[in-house]
Amino acid sequence: MTASPHPAAHLAQLNVATLLHPFDDPRIAPFVEMLDPVNAAADGTPGFVWRLVEEGGADATGLRPAGENVIVNLSVWENQEALWDFAYRSGHLEVMRRRREWFERHVEAHLVLWWIPAGHIPTVTEALERLADLRAHGPSPRAFTFASSYSAVEAAEGLRAAVPARPAEAAPPTPRT
Repeated sequence: MTASPHPAAHLAQLNVATLLHPFDDPRIAPFVEMLDPVNAAADGTPGFVWRLVEEGGADATGLRPAGENVIVNLSVWENQEALWDFAYRSGHLEVMRRRREWFERHVEAHLVLWWIPAGHIPTVTEALERLADLRAHGPSPRAFTFASSYSAVEAAEGLRAAVPARPAEAAPPTPRT
């Protein structure tokens, strides 16, 4: 049996949402009420690997690494299809349909996807860097969206090509005579 030239990869995703009102405002309550069932659905979805949860909490809504009024969702999936099925073919879709009730309309990218080695748990810092990369440079093998996606193989090849080759060792100077 020959080993695969590409190590196993999982898909990481980060999305950010800017609240229209404070999290404890009654106008946000319908969103808050959906959190537990939607997170439980994610946890039970085939292909789900991991999601960010605040220490001692059930979700990550108390973490505010992108700003006081910005909530983050960071998760890892076995592949893009599993994430797509959860996002667009589950109870999560109802939250997305109603997002304008609770969140500001984003004028720049608010979702980023990227491939990670299987077993790696991305940090929030890493995720925010990927989002910043997408915003600054557009989709690439390093940071992309559903609409402009890359396979794990394409991403690995693209990232390898982006790493500058080591310069050849310089020859020792020729002595002058």
